[in-house]
Amino acid sequence: MLTSELDYSLPEALIAQRPADPRDSSRLMVLDAARRTIDHRVFRDLPTFLRPGDALVLNETKVLPARLEARKPTGGVVELLFLRDLGPERDNAWEVLARPSKRLKPGLELVADGTEVRLVEDLGAGYWSVSASDVVGLLQRSGRMPLPPYIEATPEAEARYQTVYAREAGSAAAPTAGFHFTESVLERSRAAGAGIPRVTLHVGTGTFLPVRTQRLDEHEMHGERYRVPEGAAATIEGAGRVLAAGTTVARTLETWATTGERAGESRLFVYPGYRWRVVDALLTNFHLPRSTLLAMVMSFGGTELVREAYRVAVEERYRFYSFGDAMLILNGGRNL
Repeated sequence: MLTSELDYSLPEALIAQRPADPRDSSRLMVLDAARRTIDHRVFRDLPTFLRPGDALVLNETKVLPARLEARKPTGGVVELLFLRDLGPERDNAWEVLARPSKRLKPGLELVADGTEVRLVEDLGAGYWSVSASDVVGLLQRSGRMPLPPYIEATPEAEARYQTVYAREAGSAAAPTAGFHFTESVLERSRAAGAGIPRVTLHVGTGTFLPVRTQRLDEHEMHGERYRVPEGAAATIEGAGRVLAAGTTVARTLETWATTGERAGESRLFVYPGYRWRVVDALLTNFHLPRSTLLAMVMSFGGTELVREAYRVAVEERYRFYSFGDAMLILNGGRNL
């Protein structure tokens, strides 16, 4: 598949700058992949699509205030975007995106809020591994929320850039399909008889970067750490249908099914031609052109139907991207 097949035209006015208020009042486009139909609902209707024995799977990752200003010994300012903990095998160093990074060198010690942040290794293209004590604490004290560049950085936007069920701190970007959920929607989903297991995939900014290769299969996927707890795994394996609340959940479940590992690092790239193993229904937002997320959605719902859905969404003036409206794809993936 050519990457150009992920292109579409979007008026800038349709890029949402804040979530719907209340969150569950956002619009919900419903695609039936088998019947090739498109319907228009409101997100608070989601529980009506659930039935006893279903599993509605959430990603409970929590976005860190991962954007941090640090100073060089000369006084110059470097902005660091903390992306992920590289784990004990890398002495718990963190991968960051540093700007500007042209004159940075390994061993340089930056200072942020009185804490030393040492540059360990140049990973290329502005990415570095860095070492610091209590990174999470430092970010919680002094960091700012890593809003996408297409969202105006206001205090309101930063405050809303988190799901209501976020628990496990570690993401540099939000699992945006979760923004639509309210406690009321979750309660009504349970009342419909659905189990609500939770998994964790810590989202990196690579999720949102455009694919720059000419062909999709030439793209190298970024890594993201994931975990499927034992109890969640049992609920999912015993479910009649599995509804993934977001592409991050879908990637987690399909990585688990592909590797047999309930925890690790996912580098799974899902695009048309992929054979789905776990997910029966997918809840998602409207994604950027040439993104790996749009490729996944096309894989699940069918390229032509999803392309038509995006055309209709523009025509009907749906709101796009992180704070935008939602899409529910039924009977896709392994059911096609």
